[in-house]
Amino acid sequence: MTRRNTLTLGELQADVIRKDIKHVHLSVYPPDGHVRISAPMGMALDTIRVYAITKLDWIKSQQRKLRAQERETIREYLNRESHYLWGRRYLLKIVEADAVPSVKLRHNSIELHVRPGSDVERKHILLESWYREKLRAEIPALLAKWQPILGVKPARVLVQRMKTKWGSCNPDSGNVRLNTDLARKPPACLEYIFVHELAHLLEPSHNARFQSLMDQVMPHWRQIRHELNQLPVRHEAWEC
Repeated sequence: MTRRNTLTLGELQADVIRKDIKHVHLSVYPPDGHVRISAPMGMALDTIRVYAITKLDWIKSQQRKLRAQERETIREYLNRESHYLWGRRYLLKIVEADAVPSVKLRHNSIELHVRPGSDVERKHILLESWYREKLRAEIPALLAKWQPILGVKPARVLVQRMKTKWGSCNPDSGNVRLNTDLARKPPACLEYIFVHELAHLLEPSHNARFQSLMDQVMPHWRQIRHELNQLPVRHEAWEC
């Protein structure tokens, strides 16, 4: 069960969602910086308002960054269209054949093998599935490296298309989720997001303790976060 309210702070509006959680979570979403606050069921709206006021400078800073971020061009899945894997640019090559659809990585190209007459949506689904498998293949090595360093073990690591964030963590269930789009970004970006979400198993919020923990295990995390935030994001208006 959830309850929704709208909180107005001057010119800024935030959606407030109360649900069965223990901590307050504040998020600022692309593309325009929409604000959402998730709060425990019993928390008073005035208490949430005070919390939001303390975060106003951070909210406005995040909104400025999101509104200035470069957008990818809309993908049409045509020959010689640019696509990326682990931060490297490849040219798309469409191969039509009456055979099982597949994706093959070549030296400078990504070959998308489809049946004749396949539409844009079918090509999109096939390529997204390929990216998802590429990302999943990296998870065992990341777990082997970072579980002993952080002393935590996620219940599950899920890979899926996420329209609002690069990753998420549910400390109650122990589940970590990673955005399929990370397979398009440099490997360091995936590792940073993975460590970030694992750290939330120890500290759910982004408070000083969380930042101190990140500083200890990944001293350069702020630089990687900055680089990730400078990379183009999907052209579509992300949902929140």
